[in-house]
Amino acid sequence: MGFRRRHLAAAQRVAVGDKMLCYLTDVSRWFGVLRVVSSAFIDDAAIFLPEEDPFVVRFRVEPLVLLDVVQALPIHEDEIWSTLSFTRDHNPQSSTWTGKLRTSLVSIDEQDGQFLEQLLLKQLVSGKTYDYDVERYAKSTGLVIRRADRDVSVTVPDELESTQDEPVEREAARESHRIQALIADIGARMGMSIWIPRVDRGAVERERRYRSNDVLDRLPLNYDDATLGTIENIDVLWLKGRAIARAFEVEHTTAIYSGVLRMADLLALQPNMDIRLHIVAPLSRRAKVFTEIKRPVFSLLERGPLAESCTYLSYERLRELAGLRHLEHMGDSVLDEYAEEVE
Repeated sequence: MGFRRRHLAAAQRVAVGDKMLCYLTDVSRWFGVLRVVSSAFIDDAAIFLPEEDPFVVRFRVEPLVLLDVVQALPIHEDEIWSTLSFTRDHNPQSSTWTGKLRTSLVSIDEQDGQFLEQLLLKQLVSGKTYDYDVERYAKSTGLVIRRADRDVSVTVPDELESTQDEPVEREAARESHRIQALIADIGARMGMSIWIPRVDRGAVERERRYRSNDVLDRLPLNYDDATLGTIENIDVLWLKGRAIARAFEVEHTTAIYSGVLRMADLLALQPNMDIRLHIVAPLSRRAKVFTEIKRPVFSLLERGPLAESCTYLSYERLRELAGLRHLEHMGDSVLDEYAEEVE
């Protein structure tokens, strides 16, 4: 099994003999159980992708169960939904239950794990099949574009769905400013300097809870006008000294395409810039974020696919991060444990 380098800290907590449960996110199904037979190690040999394999944090594992998608167990089956501790108290139609399944190598309750393992072992024998949305599954696996240097997975979104804004009400606009304020507060507690676009600054400052003189009046950057014009309009920036550490676009109601485009513009203008990018949006817009980031135009950038630099961060996970104790003593890398990468 392989994971991205950002999962190294979590991987080092995994012990030989532990078991990994495998879950397909887009069709919401459990499909495998793996026993860990080695400690985590770093290996950049191309295994999971033919070129520039990003899944370099690896384990040797023994498969106990591996099911095809048609046999994989839907999490919304009554027996599963009503038993798992992180689903049974939630509405199956909502997205509030997905916290345990938004990133890899999250530890789950032992009772939940044993229940799923036994269910998957039984399913391996019975071979029962479940209908699934074939078109959605195909979209989730993506189209593969073969380039000279690598194969790149892309998606082609529905154009009407992708570019139309939702009606913007006053409360919706205020919620967007609240999220900007929350991002600013988290960064400030970590010792970052904060940039907020001038057009939003007054509204965002009224929503902030953590008061300090951390918001910059001007960016201490030496870039050309085109680059500065792009950077200055990003919803929130965290800076360490004179360098941008993280950039955030909050997409509450506006077309997600516009925020992703601004991130791509930044990388196109400054291809050597080492910066982590985040699209922040409600869980209800998660699938749209993933689809937009994997558009061909963003997947075929000269410096590499945007998905390698840009992750998704839900409002719920952002609030969890803000609630951590001792946030003042943490580095910004903790954010990577709460963001979701586009695979």
